[in-house]
Amino acid sequence: QVHLVESGGGSVQAGDSLRLSCVVSGHTVDTSVTAWFRQAPGMERDFVAAITWNFGSTAYADSVKGRFTISRDFHKNIVSLQMNNLKPEDTAVYICAHAPDYDLGWTSVGDYDSWGQGTQVTVSS
Repeated sequence: QVHLVESGGGSVQAGDSLRLSCVVSGHTVDTSVTAWFRQAPGMERDFVAAITWNFGSTAYADSVKGRFTISRDFHKNIVSLQMNNLKPEDTAVYICAHAPDYDLGWTSVGDYDSWGQGTQVTVSS
């Protein structure tokens, strides 16, 4: 079973930056993908960004394009999310997810079968 552990959340002011990390274990590189989702209380879990392990292909939600950057450290098995110019609407629990095959889709909750516990990001103005 794939295990994911997030870290790096915190409370920041609007316009600040934050970097989240997800340590992935028990996965295979071939066709697999690791993603970030976010969820505020009472809200749906929304896709944020994803990256494939083999070629480093990325996908982003429109709401974070130009502000967030997802990357992976192939040898450390870490997927990071660099979040710049944070806004209050970015406030949510950020959750790392993994799927064994990106060919089945990679931007929906249902595409993923492994989830971390989440890390809280709070942006105030």
